[in-house]
Amino acid sequence: MKKDLAFIAKYIDDNADKFIKLSQDIWSYAELPFEEFKSAADLIAALKEAGFEVEEGVADMPTCFVGSYTHGSGGPVFGFLGEYDALDILSQEASNPEFNPIKPGAPGHGCGHNLLGVGALAAAFAAKEYMVAENKAGTVKFYGCPAEEGAGSKQFMARAGVFDDADFVYTWHPADSTEVQSTRSVAIMGGNFLFKGITAHAGGSPWLGRSALDAAELMSSGCNYLREHMFDQERIHYAYMDAGGTAPNIVQERALVKYEVRSPKVADLKKLWERVVKVAKGAAMMTETNLEYEVTMAFSDYISNDPLSLVAEECLNEVGAPQWDEEDYKLAKAFVDSFNPNAQASIREKIAERYGADKVDAIWERPLSSEIGPFIPGCTKYQSGSTDVGDVCYAAPTTQFRVATTCIGNVGHSWQMTAQSNSSIGHKGMIVAAKAMALSAIRTMDRPDVIEEAKKFTLAQNGGKYVCPLPDDVTPPIGRY
Repeated sequence: MKKDLAFIAKYIDDNADKFIKLSQDIWSYAELPFEEFKSAADLIAALKEAGFEVEEGVADMPTCFVGSYTHGSGGPVFGFLGEYDALDILSQEASNPEFNPIKPGAPGHGCGHNLLGVGALAAAFAAKEYMVAENKAGTVKFYGCPAEEGAGSKQFMARAGVFDDADFVYTWHPADSTEVQSTRSVAIMGGNFLFKGITAHAGGSPWLGRSALDAAELMSSGCNYLREHMFDQERIHYAYMDAGGTAPNIVQERALVKYEVRSPKVADLKKLWERVVKVAKGAAMMTETNLEYEVTMAFSDYISNDPLSLVAEECLNEVGAPQWDEEDYKLAKAFVDSFNPNAQASIREKIAERYGADKVDAIWERPLSSEIGPFIPGCTKYQSGSTDVGDVCYAAPTTQFRVATTCIGNVGHSWQMTAQSNSSIGHKGMIVAAKAMALSAIRTMDRPDVIEEAKKFTLAQNGGKYVCPLPDDVTPPIGRY
């Protein structure tokens, strides 16, 4: 084992219990976007205890912060992205493959951000300790990023210049496999459409009313017709926030609907959004209602930085995939069995596609990934999900790991994910992620050629500078998203 890997592995293993406990505490808080006060406080306390200077309330978000540690003079500036927000209605007992919410309807960590944040923190601490031990000059940062599951924060941070001095950034996400992410993610933009009409007696004098609900429904109809004329990987989602009341004999004077659109490229995203806005304006015109709309969130598409990713792949292979024991395999099988038949059929298809049809039955009985997938430079394949990590990659060289913390084929944003995010499976994956990110960072520190190529990659991607997909007047929608 190389000296740097041995140091990193020993430090993280020696402190694994502390990191696991912190991830469990954040899991128990299960705080929604922009409300992660306990989670942020615990992470900030850990940073200060480790000697980091912490700036709080970054980019006008109370639960956003940056911890920094500088050793020596000069050297690269690098960092790790941490998230710690939960999802609504996904409460579930830890490690339990039978549905049993701790509190029905309460939030839960159904995307594993308790693991994500603490894994990144552990990587920052390990990199810091190595810099000190080897007297390497540089600055390591931990970026505390709230609300990824909501309106996001990283685009607001990037717009505020938080990543301007970063030479490179590493992050990771809990997954059902272990690899440096090759695939891209799509860009997303969302906002609120408020229709205002005129109330009237729906039976006695409906001609005097102008229905805001009619306008909202016509907008839905128009967007349905728009779907035929979009790129294949584009999406339109919506949800009624206020349907104007519950009395059918009153013409609704108010209706509020939230829309989100996705597109593989941020430039195409803005075009699709404008088409949705035109549909909304048409609906208001047809119903003689008034329309007010606002953009509340937008993420750029994520593209893995090839020069960084090749270093990361080498380091991940040295660290190795998570090592499972028989209890882990039994637990993973129980979670696979907990999914409904449709989900199980999808899982079997996923196993066949990834490993081959002849291995489906064997993997079905032991559904944990114990190998490392290859990184594919120049990959242009997109996942349909979105993340505000995309805005970081447009602002600074950025690469994301995916590390197994769940059973193969796990359905994200589910109670099963919440349970696995506080299990031996999740904890083992988090420790591997921390080691891989820390090793990648200290190796990259010593490769000015890689840093230079990584910066060129980013400049080619962003056209010379980061441009936020949000209008300049859009502020973090705290308390209103």
